[in-house]
Amino acid sequence: MIYRCPICEKPLLLQDKTWFCESNHRFDCAKEGYVNLLPVQKKKSTDPGDNKEMMFARREFLNKGFYQALSDNVNQMAKTHLSDARYGLDIGCGEGYYSNRLASEIGDDFQLFGLDISKSALKYAAKRYKNIEFSVASAFDMPFADNSFDFMLRIYAPSLDSELKRVIKSGGILITVCAGPRHHFALKELIYETPKEHTQESSTIAGFELIDQRRLQSTLRLADENDIRHFLQMTPYNWKLTDEQKLALSASGFECELDFKIEIFRAN
Repeated sequence: MIYRCPICEKPLLLQDKTWFCESNHRFDCAKEGYVNLLPVQKKKSTDPGDNKEMMFARREFLNKGFYQALSDNVNQMAKTHLSDARYGLDIGCGEGYYSNRLASEIGDDFQLFGLDISKSALKYAAKRYKNIEFSVASAFDMPFADNSFDFMLRIYAPSLDSELKRVIKSGGILITVCAGPRHHFALKELIYETPKEHTQESSTIAGFELIDQRRLQSTLRLADENDIRHFLQMTPYNWKLTDEQKLALSASGFECELDFKIEIFRAN
């Protein structure tokens, strides 16, 4: 089985909605369907990851399709590079927006797993998307056996290169998304005296070869007060903008740059 025990690293087996290993470490599936594989001793806080408010804001924003072009491009690139992939992993899957759209595109013979450190996000994801296997865990210590996945997706989620290489099969495909040079630059100009662009340079991941890349640019225009609030709440700008700036943006509407850097790697 793909899951391994996060305590002793032995394989996990499923029986009566409980995952267990031969050392008798046991992990019950939640009523929503996900399994929590983040032991208390490995938590850095009582409730790590995005809280309910951030999760709700991102869910509402994404479900309105504002980032659908990114999802569509990722899915198209995945289909181009995947032929007979059977197992995939969405690292930092959140509430499952990208996971669900990807799984729907790839087909029935493809089993997708979703991993996130936020229990609040996975409660929603697992309840809504029953065809995906979700687990609460850290991307820096993933509860999966070596060489488990043919394909992995990582959108903005931090992780360890060594963990990515460990859980992917040789020749497996990894798609990553990060901010391009002008991403949200209009907002950064409100916050910083001399805002800096993100790097245009290609990323490097130890144990992987960069085989394709794409820069996806557009303009985000928001006029609805709720959409603006949700957008700000799901980004770091929520802590950097003053209350007066937030009120001004909500009252007048705004537009800013969307600039995504999509890169495809093959595991050596």
